[in-house]
Amino acid sequence: MVYLCFWQAAGSRQAVSLPLTSFAARCLLPANSQPLKMPDAFKTITAPSEGEFKDRGSKFLAFAWPVCTEAEIHEKQEALRKAHIKARHHCYAWRLGADGARYRSNDDGEPSGTAGRPILAQIDALELRDVLVVVVRYFGGTLLGTSGLITAYREAAAEALRHAEVVEKIVQDHLSLDFDYALMPDVMQAVKKLDIEITGQEFGDRGRLDVAIRQSETAARLHTLKAQLWKVSLEEAAQLDWPAGLLVLNQSTHA
Repeated sequence: MVYLCFWQAAGSRQAVSLPLTSFAARCLLPANSQPLKMPDAFKTITAPSEGEFKDRGSKFLAFAWPVCTEAEIHEKQEALRKAHIKARHHCYAWRLGADGARYRSNDDGEPSGTAGRPILAQIDALELRDVLVVVVRYFGGTLLGTSGLITAYREAAAEALRHAEVVEKIVQDHLSLDFDYALMPDVMQAVKKLDIEITGQEFGDRGRLDVAIRQSETAARLHTLKAQLWKVSLEEAAQLDWPAGLLVLNQSTHA
């Protein structure tokens, strides 16, 4: 029964396995390091959207999707290339993760910096994450020049994103509370009192509640849950393990 605590040191991301006991207080860090703070809320789009921009015979068709992985991005791109096989360019940009650390832009044969970067700039202007935008160009016979291309790709991407519904997503830690039936009344009462979201439950040889907690609140909420179960103060709970017969298991973290 462990919790992975991440920290940043010397430019690298490291992890240490720690008991869930005293969840926050016992997450000890090296002296030369600082806690790695990750955002637990971000904006994204709810569904695919499209936009179009025309200039001197060239047609720029923009497509935006909500995405979570690079594999999903490749899948969308391949499907679009098959659907628009006669298009001259498929320029794109994407940004992934709540912190937006993973991103890419590509000009797909257009002059450097005239397509992918303007598309990415529109994603960033709305502070979006987990978004892919591809702009497909059908050449109209007239060269648009550097400024014309930048404008065309920027406006096409902006049009697609203007048609999208933007929402905020919360990153949650998903945990399981596995308990003896003798603890069931206390566990159920504490979870209800703390308004912890229950995502699933199972009652066999033992009881199990699957719960979701906003990532930035996980340590404090679990610490309060422990105090509720022991019926002690938060200060006293910091010195205690979970009650015998209760396991708190970390499932995953996702939005």
